[in-house]
Amino acid sequence: MKFFIPALAGIFLFVGTPAMANPADVYGLWLTESKTGHVDIQDCGDGTPCGTLVWIDAPDPDAELDEFNPDPALRSRTMVGIKLVWGFKPSAKGWKKGNIYDPQDGKTYRSHMMLTDSGDLQVKGCIGPLCKAQIWTKVETD
Repeated sequence: MKFFIPALAGIFLFVGTPAMANPADVYGLWLTESKTGHVDIQDCGDGTPCGTLVWIDAPDPDAELDEFNPDPALRSRTMVGIKLVWGFKPSAKGWKKGNIYDPQDGKTYRSHMMLTDSGDLQVKGCIGPLCKAQIWTKVETD
């Protein structure tokens, strides 16, 4: 009887616990926190995530240029198609030590990403020890 009660409690504990999101499963299409862009995160080819800006909320998305890029040769490229996130290392909580490019200021920041329990993507951009987090939401595709 001593074995039965803990085993039964374990079954109820397992059944009653909601499934936790895998924090490393960041792949897919994401709507940025500002709701002005879609970032498609796919495998870079080495098992790590790379995210490309595939849509922006602008009257003519193809006319929006990467005008703040520190490289003058890249300032004439369109923002749609720019790689925004790359270079991550896996961690127990998702992805760390990556890069995120902000086309609004032309700067690249250290970044961490993880899938939250609610299925949203928490993306952090950091300068030194200070980080700012954004929550991106999954875009349902057909």
